[in-house]
Amino acid sequence: MNDFLHHITKKFGDGDYDGDQFGGSAGHSGNGLPDGNPSNFMFATGIECSYPTIKKGTVRRDQLRECDHYNRYKEDLGLVKEMGLKVLRYGLPYYSIHEAPGKFNWEFADLAMAEIKRLGIIPILDLMHFGVPDWVGNFQNPELPVHFAEYCLAVAKRYPWVRYYTPVNEIYVTARISAKDGVWNEQLKTDKGFVTALKHCTAASIMGNQQIATVRNDCVIVQSESAEFIHEVCTTPSAQTNLENELRFLSLDLLYARPPSATVSMYLMDNGLTRKEYDWFMKGKPPGYQIMGNDYYGRNERIKLPDGSIHSSMDVLGWYQITKEYYERYHMPVMHTETNVFEEQDAPMWLWKQWINVMRIRRDGVPVLGFTWYSLIDQIDWDTQMGEQNNRVQPCGLYDLDRKPRPVAQAYKDLLNEFGQITIVPYGEMLEMTDRPARLKTQV
Repeated sequence: MNDFLHHITKKFGDGDYDGDQFGGSAGHSGNGLPDGNPSNFMFATGIECSYPTIKKGTVRRDQLRECDHYNRYKEDLGLVKEMGLKVLRYGLPYYSIHEAPGKFNWEFADLAMAEIKRLGIIPILDLMHFGVPDWVGNFQNPELPVHFAEYCLAVAKRYPWVRYYTPVNEIYVTARISAKDGVWNEQLKTDKGFVTALKHCTAASIMGNQQIATVRNDCVIVQSESAEFIHEVCTTPSAQTNLENELRFLSLDLLYARPPSATVSMYLMDNGLTRKEYDWFMKGKPPGYQIMGNDYYGRNERIKLPDGSIHSSMDVLGWYQITKEYYERYHMPVMHTETNVFEEQDAPMWLWKQWINVMRIRRDGVPVLGFTWYSLIDQIDWDTQMGEQNNRVQPCGLYDLDRKPRPVAQAYKDLLNEFGQITIVPYGEMLEMTDRPARLKTQV
């Protein structure tokens, strides 16, 4: 008696069966540049747009100006298309647009947004990136949430076609470098200054988010936040290190209404957070669809040696392990929202390492919606967090400041060609309940 395969082969042939193209063995593997399918994984880049003040507020560091984006914005946006990318983290210069209460200067914003729309790029609009208008002062101003909410509403009304937003970029980093490390803006070095800046920035994000939702009730909020960790190499880690490893969650705890630990709560109350303010933060998550963006640079992960010296550790834990901690704390959809290295020759392998982290955590069941190489073009003076005006170029972009591709640009194109059409989550086509024919055959 012939086996069943004999009968199948006789009737249907030896593989390549009719119908296999719909997700069977001959189905699409998910490779190729992103094609704009709503279920596509979001591959992105960003244009570095930081604009803090230094030297007691007398000098504004505007990376869009220093990297010549204002003059070359069409060229830069064209490079996004040339890369084959559909998504761009893009920061409008809040400090120069919001000239006074109720007064806005949209001249550059209108030009850039029109070009983004013309090119079919999906912007994740970054509305506050490490600085505020001169008339607002700094992050110690308790009126910041109200002023910023006005700005967010004005942006949402002016560009109603935009759905994706990051209201306040890296709230924790904004507050720490401005008010605890003393580098930017108010340049304080106090715990009270840090807590004040953090609560004002978090409240600004919440109120800005609320105003955006009045225009786009389907808004998607990608909260970019730094994924940090300090490894203290001693038998008994200090209370200070333990506290700092808890404080890294603080902005997201307040943003997502997750009660902090008792230690952090006491720290907050000791440094100016009132019970009434705490209760306000704990009322619930902001409106819209919320994505937890985790930024990871190897230099975010640090080692503290027994002699007290602190060193960048690069990836001891890596994005996977650190993000897993954040996910298990908040259970929010995730996006890898920033990464790079300052060494041009190391960038391609760093890109692949980050992508391996993304693939692994997805296979472990964490919903990762996107990945970002930050940034499109090189940055200036980030080796001193822009605290010093040295005009040193960090070769961390996909393109240099002459807009010539760096090796990592080709690596990213190779990644896109291999994985560009995978879905946001495995079997994403099914979860979308689309009536399009099935296509992908893999779960990556």
